[in-house]
This record gives sequence, C-alpha cells and structure tokens, in this order.
Amino acid sequence: MAKLHFKYGAMNSGKSDTLIKTAFNYEERGLATLTVKAAVDTKGEDWVVARGGARRRVDVLVEHGEDLRARIRATADAQGLRPLHCVLVDESQFLDREQIDQLYLVAKRDGISVICYGLRTDFLTAVFPGSQRLFELADNFEKLPTMCRCGAQAEFNCRLVDGVHVFHGDQVAIDGADVSYESLCGTCFMQEQERAGQHVIGGA
Repeated sequence: MAKLHFKYGAMNSGKSDTLIKTAFNYEERGLATLTVKAAVDTKGEDWVVARGGARRRVDVLVEHGEDLRARIRATADAQGLRPLHCVLVDESQFLDREQIDQLYLVAKRDGISVICYGLRTDFLTAVFPGSQRLFELADNFEKLPTMCRCGAQAEFNCRLVDGVHVFHGDQVAIDGADVSYESLCGTCFMQEQERAGQHVIGGA
C-alpha cells in the first residue's frame, strides 16, 4: 500500500536537495515521478532549487483552492507518466489542508507514493496549516536536521528584514531583497526575540 510521507526541518536542512536526489533515484530505476510545488512560493519560479545548486523542474505549480489530485492525474496523463510511482512535493507547508487530504487520496486510492517536504512552523513558531494536516494524516514522519549558528540543532526559522530579526508580520513572506531567514536553536531564537523586544515564546 502506498504511503503519505512528511519530511520536515528548519530552513537549510536540505529538504530540496533530498527531493532532487529522491527523484533521481526513482528515475534511475525507471520509475516515473512527478514534482509539485505551491505556486505561492515564487522563489525559483517553476524549479526546485537546492542550496548546493542542484535544480529540478516542477511539473505542477498548484494554486490555493485547486484540486491537487485532479492536477496530478491530468499532468501524469499529459506527460505519459503511467504508471506513476511517486509524487514529490516541495514547500508542502504552503498547501491547503484540503490539498493535503487530496494527496492522501493519491496515496491510498490511486496507489501512488507521496513524499512531502516542508517546514513545520513559521517564523512565529506557529504550525503552517498544510504541515498541521500532514502531521494528522501522514503515515511516516522524518525530521531533517540542520545546525544553528551556535552549533546546536536548529529548530526555528527566524525572519530578518533588512538584516534585522523581526517577530511580527504575515505568515508568508517569500525571500526578496529585504527579507531573509535564519535557522536558530531555541536558545538563540529567544535571545533574538529579547533583543527585538518582541516575545513569541515566554511572554513579555
């Protein structure tokens, strides 16, 4: 029976690189894959781009509210990917809860393995809706580790605007000229919130 998998980690934990390697491993064995990404993630446009420079073109850029299962079926048919063995999803935290349900149906009713890669929480430590639904439905979870600047394991994604750590704003702000992110352990995260005078963890 095909399964729904969720591989999650803080930023810079190698999620995109792992997706690209997984796709290569499937295709090296003659097994068809299809790559999905939420259209709201405009970084890399229609490519999955790893930090080391590896790239993979996205087959399905899905918008909010779209029927993802129907898009996967239509794209697989159009590309002649039958049988389709695996669907690989980048930035799955940005998907709707309903789209995660649709991926579950792809696994359980269509018999196609689905591997989702994404963040657990946003820069305010709140779980993304897509990630929450994955924790509720996925058959398997795997945490991909990465390091904080202090050498400890990073747990949180901290937003910087013009190089300054901030703890307010909309949940989604894709990397741009003035927005960047840093993966931090809990101790460093709390130190930065104290410097900013804005408390996400621990109150004022």
